[in-house]
Parts: sequence; structure tokens; C-alpha cells
Amino acid sequence: MRLFFILPRVPYPTEKGDKLRAFHQIKHLSKHHEIILCALNDGVLHEDAIPVLHKYVKAVHIIPISKFTIAFNLFKTLFSGKPLQVGYFYNASSAKKIRNLIDQYKPDHIFCQLIRVAEYVKGIPIPKTLDYQDVFSKGVERRLATSPFYMRPFLKIEYNRLLRYEHEAFEAFDNRIIISEPDRDLIPHPDRNKIVVVANGVDTGFFKPMELAKEYDLVFTGNMGYPPNIKSAEFLVNNILPEVLPHKHDLSLLIAGASPHLRVMVLKSARVDVSGWVPDMRECYARARIFIAPMQLGTGLQNKLLEAMAMQIPCITSPLAFQALNARDGEDILVAHTPKEYAAHILMLLNNPEKARQIALNGYNFVQKNFSWEAETAKIEKLLDN
Repeated sequence: MRLFFILPRVPYPTEKGDKLRAFHQIKHLSKHHEIILCALNDGVLHEDAIPVLHKYVKAVHIIPISKFTIAFNLFKTLFSGKPLQVGYFYNASSAKKIRNLIDQYKPDHIFCQLIRVAEYVKGIPIPKTLDYQDVFSKGVERRLATSPFYMRPFLKIEYNRLLRYEHEAFEAFDNRIIISEPDRDLIPHPDRNKIVVVANGVDTGFFKPMELAKEYDLVFTGNMGYPPNIKSAEFLVNNILPEVLPHKHDLSLLIAGASPHLRVMVLKSARVDVSGWVPDMRECYARARIFIAPMQLGTGLQNKLLEAMAMQIPCITSPLAFQALNARDGEDILVAHTPKEYAAHILMLLNNPEKARQIALNGYNFVQKNFSWEAETAKIEKLLDN
């Protein structure tokens, strides 16, 4: 079967969750299908992107969108009633190119990642699958509570538009998938149960235990320009660490990940290291005793948790990130609701190496059993066959 993938970003390098998900779906689907990849690009194209992607796809088409085009499209979107999430990535010139490519390749099936690109294929009489991945409307709703007052009217408008669009997008596709059951339950459509849950996996051949000297007590990773990660880093440093430091004066924390926002950079101190981009994130996991992901915003399954657990690092997280995981609290992972609970978990793991080893091993076994890219992508294969 010939599949036409439309993505809002080039899926390499895989430093963001949506790119990681798309890359592995393409990699595994390419074993049995011919794939044509069409990706929008609003930044600098990595020099290895096209050579790496050509290992799995027949053709790669990159459609650049300039900052001027984005600004103009966002301005138009203000008056269109569509979400800014959609307006950012949509323009008439790109739509014409995509339609021409679809006419050229005549695919058997179209696969769209995220509602950001759904507008490009509305009305095309070819079977289509939408990967909602996350629920954007819920993410914006959660940001409303903590955003500055002057941002709230705009976020409220975006929230209402996303609710409508997530409903409309459901009707425009033959199949829909999403990353977790809690996310599926948030989709604003009465037939949401028809959405198939396709979780992320973890490459356990790559992310596996490494023996490195422990230089940090805690590590938190992710794209540090992404608002949920920025908020989590601030919560970790400003709320959790003050509860721990009176009991462990020499505590050390590594915040690692690409594109650190200024709000993250200012968190750097004698006890907190902010690394920025690192060539191999595995070393960051392996150099720490505990992985902590105190997510306060966002939706979906956290890849960073899967990776850390696969490397046998004991993990602590929030109820928000835990609900998509379906692990066992207290056995595979530790869940905390308040800064004091986070502090208690951190101190317990640091003071009880045997307990830390047991949670790390349980987490490792849990991920090995439940999160396989091959098994999850097989669910997409089944949809295509049907």
C-alpha cells in the first residue's frame, strides 16, 4: 500500500515528541508499505534529515514555511474562526503543493499527524487517518489557570476554537488514533471511543542500562523551549528543591534538553546545571540517580519517562503524566502530588539504594513488556487493512 504522510515538522532529529512518534511509525510501517513523506518545515533543516529519512521512505518532500508567511497566516486566522495551532501551519501555497503531490503519487491512504495539518486534506476522496496524538484543547485549558491575566482572553478564544476543530476533524477522517486512553476521553466528540489508542514505544535496543559515574542526584530532560517543560523545570527548582535542600545540602540537579528558554536558563545555580542540547541523552539519564518529571501542564504520554525507565533509572512524576502510563504507583514508579511528597520520594530513594534499585528494575520490566514501537504500529497496520 502506498501511504502519503503529512507532518507539521520534519521527523528528524527526534528531539521533540511528535517527531519521535512520527519517525518510529514511518520506520516500522515502511517494512510493509511504500511511504511518501511530505513535511512542513519552519526552521533550519538538519543536514542528516533527508539521508536518514530516505532509508525508510520512497520520496521526501520538504515544504518550507517562512516566518513572514507564518505571521501573515496567524493574522488571517484571527478572523477565520480556526485555531492558531492550525493557522500557524496552513497556507494556500503549501496546500497547492500538497494537492499536486497527492495527484502525482495517487496514494492508497493519507496519514496526517496532528490537527495542525488536517486542513490540507479535507474533502480529498482518499481514505485518511488522523493521529490526534495529544488533545490541544485540554493543554490550552490547563495553561489558562497559570497564565498572566493579559494572556487569558486569547487562550480562552483558542481553547474554544480547538474544541470545535477537534470535533470537526473527527468527521473528516476515516480513522483516528491517539496516544492514550485519558487523552481519548478528552476528545470533544460523542463517538470518541471509536478512536484507537496507539501509544508510543521506546527503542529498548538504544535506551538500555549504562554504567556511568553518578554526577547528579536528579535529572529532568526534554525540549526546554516547550511550555510544559519550562513550567515543570520552574516547579522543580522553585517548589521542590527548597523542600529537599534542608535535608540534603549537596543535592545536584541536571536540566538537559534542546533550546532552553530564558526562564530555564535563569534557574542555573551551584546546585542546578542547565546543559542545553546534548548529543546523546542517554548519558544524562545514566549520570543521575533519579529521573524526575513533575509535569504540571500538557497531555499525552511522556517519552522521557519511558526512556528513563528503559535505562533502569528510578522515576518520580506527577499524576498528570502518570495517568497515561498505566504503571503501578509505588512499584514501577513513584507519583507525587505536592512539593513535600516529591521531597519525601527523593530523600527515600537517595537514602535507600535497595528500594531505588527495585523500583528501577520494576520500571525497566514494565517498559519492556508494554511499550514496543513494533506492537503499537501494528495497530495502525490493522486500521489500514480494514
